Amino acid sequence: MSSETKGPAVEAHADVSPGAVPGDLRMARTLWPFMLASAVGLVPFTIFSTFLVPIAHASDSGVAAMGQLRGLGGLAALAVGTALAPLIDRVRKDWAAAGGLAVLALSAALGATGEFLLLAAFCLLVGAGTAVLNPALTAAAADRFDHDAAAGRAATLITATQSLTALLAAPLVALPAVLWGWQGDLWAIAAVAAVLALLFVVRGRRAERPGAHGEKNGEKDGEKDGEKAARPGYLASFTLLGALPGVVPLLFVAMLRTAAFMGYLAYLAAFYDERFGLAPGPFALVWTLSGTSFFLGNLVAGRLLSAERPKVSGERLMTLALLVALAALVGVFFTRSLFLALPLTALVGAGHATVAACVTTLLVRRCGALRGTALSLNAAGMSFGVFLGAGLGGVGLALGGYPGTAAALGGLTLVALAFARAAARSAPAAEG
Repeated sequence: MSSETKGPAVEAHADVSPGAVPGDLRMARTLWPFMLASAVGLVPFTIFSTFLVPIAHASDSGVAAMGQLRGLGGLAALAVGTALAPLIDRVRKDWAAAGGLAVLALSAALGATGEFLLLAAFCLLVGAGTAVLNPALTAAAADRFDHDAAAGRAATLITATQSLTALLAAPLVALPAVLWGWQGDLWAIAAVAAVLALLFVVRGRRAERPGAHGEKNGEKDGEKDGEKAARPGYLASFTLLGALPGVVPLLFVAMLRTAAFMGYLAYLAAFYDERFGLAPGPFALVWTLSGTSFFLGNLVAGRLLSAERPKVSGERLMTLALLVALAALVGVFFTRSLFLALPLTALVGAGHATVAACVTTLLVRRCGALRGTALSLNAAGMSFGVFLGAGLGGVGLALGGYPGTAAALGGLTLVALAFARAAARSAPAAEG
């Protein structure tokens, strides 16, 4: 890690000895506000997707037109995530998270009105809010520990929470909606997000006080006044980040593997229907299998990489997981056996989850004081990857059927493998 970005050690709790990696439950007790906020950040778009048809009816628009509004969120996340990336490291991350949560609360309140224009604003604001919220939470969780392994594990616990939320959110929002409808769901999320925003504001103010949370003489987020003044400027943050070993290749790995995985998910239901005759009801079990394997892959890989002496480096595990994901993805689209397609589907999810955990861990370890910038760019790149994967997967399907989709998405994974090898070659000696 370069001296420009390493910075001084950030806060470690008194019950965590230097160099120790706490257990997951112990870390969760420390990180629960971050984990809860990261879960809440995924719910607004889950509500939008789950209740797309009644939302379209309420707004007097078509389902297709309403579905296209969802794309505005991705574009907003890409633009805001890229533009504000260096600022994540220049403000207290508790306050950045509070700002993101406040935007989510506002967006949910606007969406609950059911008006078409306000629903468009809802999609834009959710994308913009999560573009700030998610990297701020992940970086803040990592900053709670001064040991690289513990910091990396803290970050992957946030991403694992998001994976679990994605798996469980649909039924969790559908059950309350029986009582108060989708609009009640959005009002509830607006209230929860607003309360969490206030919580993070209070946390930030407490941390501002000299001596709070182990700070000395007003140090903030592990920075002394002189070091804070010496922080790089807006454009210099991009330059410094690009100069760190392997960071740019890692960002490309994240974007390309997201494109491959999201493109695969975009056509998975249609594939299972055409190839195996699975209606939406039975296919829900396939979706659950994929989501469960992704959650477990992310959770286990993050813990494996946090070991004091990991049996495999993050770079090697990332490469292996990409190979497994590539073989499984191609295998799914070529197999004619449902009993073979199901385990391959699970392998695709587990492989991509492992890659995601590796990228997050390596960015946290390599980027030091610039980890907020890196994680923000990572999130923005993945937002772009969602559109890239769906588009290329559709082109492949139009030109060559599902083998064409396999070729398009497999090609993205191969390019990700090339960037993964570049990241491995540039690994600092301590990591390699």
